[in-house]
Amino acid sequence: MGPENAVTDVPGVAVGHRSLSGDGIVTGVTAVVPHPGDLFRLKPRAAVEIINGFGKSAGLMQVAELGTIETPILLTNTFGVAACTDALIRRAIAANPAIGRKTSTVNPLVCECNDGAINDIQAMAVTAADADAAIDAARPGPVEQGAVGAGSGMTAFGFKAGIGTASRRMRVEGHDFTLGTLVLANFGGAGDLVLPDGRRPDPRADASPERGSVIVVMATDLPLGDRQLQRVARRGGAGLARLGAFWGNGSGDICLCFTTADPVEHAPATAVFQQARLSDGFIDMAFRAAAETVQEAVLNALCAAPAMPARNGRLYPALADWLKENPLP
Repeated sequence: MGPENAVTDVPGVAVGHRSLSGDGIVTGVTAVVPHPGDLFRLKPRAAVEIINGFGKSAGLMQVAELGTIETPILLTNTFGVAACTDALIRRAIAANPAIGRKTSTVNPLVCECNDGAINDIQAMAVTAADADAAIDAARPGPVEQGAVGAGSGMTAFGFKAGIGTASRRMRVEGHDFTLGTLVLANFGGAGDLVLPDGRRPDPRADASPERGSVIVVMATDLPLGDRQLQRVARRGGAGLARLGAFWGNGSGDICLCFTTADPVEHAPATAVFQQARLSDGFIDMAFRAAAETVQEAVLNALCAAPAMPARNGRLYPALADWLKENPLP
């Protein structure tokens, strides 16, 4: 793993949170910023894998078609997508006044999960100012995990969950590379979670249909083509399956993968340009890193989040408390 065991172990990647609470509000925004420059002018290459498409995200279709990212990636609750989209468009126009007039429009990228079990989602508390605050707070280095930012009101497998992250280092012919993952974990039926030691924690909560979602954001500095990025993103599903997820009918399970290597210029100087690409003979290490970091990031989200009551009075316990109460023999 990298020094922080976080998506920010990939050089240039930053993460910021904006958490909201009070009067039934437990929600927020999390921003993943791929590099510190102008993302519209210098677009990271990316791909998306829709495992189960029950979701209301913005911008994924163009990422799938063109293979690039043009804005920070924002994570929030389902009804916060519009406010976050507005913030991304306005920030991009402020930095590039030609957008929509003398050059192309911008593709804001926002993904969501439904935190309505804990948060009063109808209050629509997330604003464009909150999205801006999350982006402005983005920093490299350690990433706060658990019930923070977009993860403030999220749950998974009957436990309190939220934001989690993990990373792996890879060595290719004498060169070091990193793959890091950040998850917004809000999925999995109570009693379905499988720990790495094989135990299945009982959250002592009423079983309910699997209707949650999970957003997986992977970053790497490996030079990967768009086809390879999608193949790596697809392996996020292996990490989710290790945890006991089966991607239920009402679950939105989305994996996004981008590389900081060889970004695409908005206005290239030449019609033809070169990009480095990893040989497929070495890509298994990225596949393994994707599966491992997704599994670990979700577990980190579960272990970092404290117990929290739902709006209906039900308690979503903390996995960390369950582990203390049920030590290995």
